[in-house]
Amino acid sequence: MNVSPQPAEVDLPPLSARSVVLSLLLGTHPPELPVKELVRAVEPFGVGGSTLRAALSRMVAAGDLRRTDAVYGLSDRLLDRQRRQDEAVEARTRAWRGDWEMVVITATGRSPAERAELRGRLSTLRLAELREGVWLRPANLRRTLPHELTQVAQTYTARPDRPGPELAAQLWPLDAWAATARGLLAHVPEAHRPADRFTAFAAVVRHLLADPVLPPELLPAHWPGAALRAAYGDFQREVTGRIGR
Repeated sequence: MNVSPQPAEVDLPPLSARSVVLSLLLGTHPPELPVKELVRAVEPFGVGGSTLRAALSRMVAAGDLRRTDAVYGLSDRLLDRQRRQDEAVEARTRAWRGDWEMVVITATGRSPAERAELRGRLSTLRLAELREGVWLRPANLRRTLPHELTQVAQTYTARPDRPGPELAAQLWPLDAWAATARGLLAHVPEAHRPADRFTAFAAVVRHLLADPVLPPELLPAHWPGAALRAAYGDFQREVTGRIGR
């Protein structure tokens, strides 16, 4: 008997004033808004004007935002995060022909902090670690690996002997990702207040950033990635329309 996969329960912490501002700007193109627009945009989320201005001052000091006159925009560091978020929502893929990207770390003598930073960068590139220093993913993304990786790693195109679905299941927790995605999809229609919807979709974006974006041939049945992207796309248009009014 076929049993439909069950959604996981989701635990959504409330958003701070900083999180609300960042979520708004990360979803806005170009990512900048006058302070009067920000005041109006954050009000439905329970963030008052004085709280917002204090948060903006702290975010400028921390390097999260830049300010030009009365307009606040994302810093260069967070512009890169917006680019990754955009790619997570609308992943640029190509037909998969069975090849895998492989990155083998060759640099030695790195500090624990440097190793952790490199691991984070490779994970951001949607690579997964097969064993220490060996990272893989199917070659189905329309992208090139950063040139600076050549300073610490060698890159290859590989054809593993193992069946692709088996290898993918080892590299990524696909069932757990899908269960959380279904939980978010079940939660979104129940979130009616603006603050609740914003909190829910902030969690959706975080989850999409962890989607390995695998070829359909390697995914479990009933994969909810496309449905989650579509739901976020609808919400993004909703928020953009509200800001534009």
